[in-house]
Amino acid sequence: MKISPPPSKPTKKATNITLSLDVYQAAKSLGINISQVCEQRLREEIQLRLERQWNEEHADFLTVYNRRVEAEGLALEKWRSF
Repeated sequence: MKISPPPSKPTKKATNITLSLDVYQAAKSLGINISQVCEQRLREEIQLRLERQWNEEHADFLTVYNRRVEAEGLALEKWRSF
């Protein structure tokens, strides 16, 4: 499952976060948009966790499939052009 990219006119929800003062000051002094960076990093973390969750939920199938490919080869392999 993939998280959707931000819509062209995103709906936002205001929230509060707590940062160490030194991190906050460094980000501000470098002109970093904290909200933008937090949102992007959260999207990346969500995607990572969704992928991990999918892999865990389908681990049995993947194991069986990989064993079958090892034993029988890939389906339609003789027609591969690469």
